[in-house]
Amino acid sequence: MPDNSKVDDLNSSPAFWRSQEMLLLQQVMALAGKSLAVEPVFKEMLHLLSELLGLNRGRIVLLDEDGRGGSIRYAYGLTREEVALGRYAMSEGVTGRVLAHGQVTIVQDIDKEPIFLGRMVERSKLPAGPVSFIALPIQIGQKTVGVLACHRIRMRTRPLADDLTILRILATLAGQMLHLHSYIEEKTRALEQHNDMLTRALHADATRYGIVGNSPELLRAISELERVSDATASVLLLGESGTGKELFARALHLASPRRDKPFIKVNCAAIPDTLFESELFGYERGAFTGATAMRAGWFEQADGGTIFLDEIGELPLTMQTKLLRTLQEGTITRLGGKREIRIDVRLVAATNRDLATEVSRGQFRQDLYYRLNVIPIHLPSLAERRSDIPALAMHFLNRVNQANQRNISLTADAIARLQGYPWPGNIRELSNVIERMVLLADKPSLNAAGIEPFLAGGEVAEVEAALPVAAPAPMLPGQMMPMAVRPYAAAGSHSVQELQQAVNQCGGNKSRAAQLLGMTPRQFNYRWQKLGL
Repeated sequence: MPDNSKVDDLNSSPAFWRSQEMLLLQQVMALAGKSLAVEPVFKEMLHLLSELLGLNRGRIVLLDEDGRGGSIRYAYGLTREEVALGRYAMSEGVTGRVLAHGQVTIVQDIDKEPIFLGRMVERSKLPAGPVSFIALPIQIGQKTVGVLACHRIRMRTRPLADDLTILRILATLAGQMLHLHSYIEEKTRALEQHNDMLTRALHADATRYGIVGNSPELLRAISELERVSDATASVLLLGESGTGKELFARALHLASPRRDKPFIKVNCAAIPDTLFESELFGYERGAFTGATAMRAGWFEQADGGTIFLDEIGELPLTMQTKLLRTLQEGTITRLGGKREIRIDVRLVAATNRDLATEVSRGQFRQDLYYRLNVIPIHLPSLAERRSDIPALAMHFLNRVNQANQRNISLTADAIARLQGYPWPGNIRELSNVIERMVLLADKPSLNAAGIEPFLAGGEVAEVEAALPVAAPAPMLPGQMMPMAVRPYAAAGSHSVQELQQAVNQCGGNKSRAAQLLGMTPRQFNYRWQKLGL
């Protein structure tokens, strides 16, 4: 059967072929210059290869998303049914090999090549004489992303090398257009997501949650929070200490349908191991000496609402098991009780620890980690949202001035100094530094030099609230630890020996060791990690 080509191979001179090549490239380049869309360019490219150069049944095969093979995306001279058959696993047939290895392949005679599949076009529909098949890789960088292939009649006056040259040019152009198209799509998606995030954040009005700032990093976290606010799955807030996890947990509660129900916050680092069960799940009358009345635990008190477990990495392994059971079954049993109580609570947990590492060390249950990590939200550090520092500084300054009937102000260079400070203690450290400035300033306006003494020479000044305790007094289940203002202490206030000795005296319990040294668990953990322990 004669080939459906409009090119008269027998009467074509080299000059004729040059003019055909130039016309093809001119048409393809002009179309590529008008549109960044690859489809019209690729279709015209394959059409002109057939009409002007006699390279028939051209097709462009592109790698599938799973990377396991490819399929024909654009073709000329093939029916829809034939195109549908053009699917290739890696190394399958000539096309699959080019896709897998990225090497140009020329089949001189498809009837004599055993690996040529011939699955699309029946041999009876091709010319009676010898037919060649040429396949070239389409690459982006060093990666093969597709194949440009076509049929060629062998009995032609046009040299094969000329066909290969023009096909190489077009394969290179195809790779560049695919790369540009992919880049533009990626950037477009990023812009759409960014715009969506900004739109959500603007509609959310972050200030109604008490969250100050409008940096992209903060708006991203708020946007993520609001997207999952209607869900019931657990949320895990991740980030450094002092990034405002409690504020975000409350914001998640306020944005959810549970906003009119209780919001219960629990600091796991402040509860002695022996009191965890009674505090979280409550106890029945007579469950232990001093239990003169039934007490509902925090989970029961949060029924219908949200419970926020801060520093969940401090939870003992025994309590991790009971917490997992509560999350899976939606029930609790009071200490000393015999019946299960059904509860409807959404859990929001927070930690500044790497729980995956804790799992590998055997310090945290893997199944509980997976249960908590359903929706992880990373809270940006203050260093990641420096553009929010002026607004945060003025917010804290106004609040502390009003609370203490002061009128301290900061100059522009003082704000700039705060914005350039590293803030290893994040928002908590900024808040404490501002409070210290207001209470101790000896003049009404502070410039950059005036605030320098309050920045502790660049070291972290941990200033959490808790009274130093020489030795923890016995506590009954249900009692809360007394809280008050802790004096400021330098980050290197305790030696390695002091920390290790305290841990040994408390049987390995860091929370009790912190109490013994007059620190909060957070302060103790910071010094422990800073000393490489």
